[in-house]
Amino acid sequence: MRIQPYLIRPALLVGLLLASFASAATHPEKLPLRIYILAGQSNMVGTGGIETIPAIGDDPETAPLLEKILNEDGEPRTCERVWISSLNGKFRTLGGEGRGKLGPGYGLRREDPTTPGDCIGPEYLFGITMEENYDGPILLIKTAWGGKSLHLDYRPPSAGPYVLPEEKREKLASKGNLEKVQAENEEFSGKYYGLMMDHIQKVLADIKRVYPDYDPEIGHELGGFVWFQGWNDYVALMDYPLSKGDDQYEGYTELMAHFIKDVRKDLEAPALPFVIGVIGVNGHHTEGLFNPGNNAQQRMERLRKAMAAPADMPEFEGNVFAVPTAPFWDEQLADFGMRQQKIKRMRTLIDKKSPQGPNADGKMTRDDRQKYLDEYTATLFSPEELRLKERGMAGGGFVHYYGSAKFHAQAGHAFAKALLPSKD
Repeated sequence: MRIQPYLIRPALLVGLLLASFASAATHPEKLPLRIYILAGQSNMVGTGGIETIPAIGDDPETAPLLEKILNEDGEPRTCERVWISSLNGKFRTLGGEGRGKLGPGYGLRREDPTTPGDCIGPEYLFGITMEENYDGPILLIKTAWGGKSLHLDYRPPSAGPYVLPEEKREKLASKGNLEKVQAENEEFSGKYYGLMMDHIQKVLADIKRVYPDYDPEIGHELGGFVWFQGWNDYVALMDYPLSKGDDQYEGYTELMAHFIKDVRKDLEAPALPFVIGVIGVNGHHTEGLFNPGNNAQQRMERLRKAMAAPADMPEFEGNVFAVPTAPFWDEQLADFGMRQQKIKRMRTLIDKKSPQGPNADGKMTRDDRQKYLDEYTATLFSPEELRLKERGMAGGGFVHYYGSAKFHAQAGHAFAKALLPSKD
């Protein structure tokens, strides 16, 4: 299977890509605006805490990425030639648009989606990398919402409306919830595909609203589409039943093929380069965060295979690329995360006065409880490990790669490299 995170060679770019990299150096003022589209769920929204950016420099392999990020004052920089329109919201809400020059803060926005937040997503290093490799202006259009599936929320039009699997239908009927869920499914089947496409078309119809210096005489070109999603399909075991064995997620491959073709049709870009960011949760572990008894890691590997499969389809040869993100999983943060879960469970035992905990009689004062947790924490973490945890983790748990800017930076950089012509 052809899955290369960095050395992918696009054989075919969009017909609109008129300017070569050579001409870019000669006439940068005449280069068209190059537009890239990014879409997906929560990890495309971006959960990389800005406060964890310095930790990117702690690893010799990723330290060069930190050099790209920081300005002369040692702060995360804002790009001079990259603009972004980012639409995202909370669960089943449209949310709002943030727009302007690309800088940190276009990831998760916990309060107002129109104002800078404290997170980055893959868009940050994606844009920085593209700016390094193209002398003209660049525009990123990002639409992403947390908790979204491909089989329902982002369902592509050509796949037809979502239909409840029989097992799920029977289960809902037995609980008296069938009609309610059917109505919800009818409302949300493909809804976020539509919202995604509506926003893309809105930006394209009035580019000056986002990029004020846009020159319609020079025009624009579509450079590629990046998709990063997966978790909500991974956990949908009635839609992707275990009974199918190694073919459990074959339906995802079919939907992804529909999605690619529908996006290209709707954007009138039949050869639009397309990157599939393959889910990397839990890296290549066989145990640890996942319970080995429920085939969790085996299912993850099945989904990854299904996600990457369209890149090997003859109809997509040379212009669809699968980029694995499992290599960017941070094992040290995962280890810290497991220990942190133990502290969280202990806090619950104490607060709920559980018979299995040290506060079974309920006599511990607030100071007693905190002292116990501090001492318990000291048995799990050394002072240096606590420092590294605070430096590299920003919350979100393993599903969100522990809020690590290092993960999101590597992913964004890899997605961009996949769309760049090989220079060898």
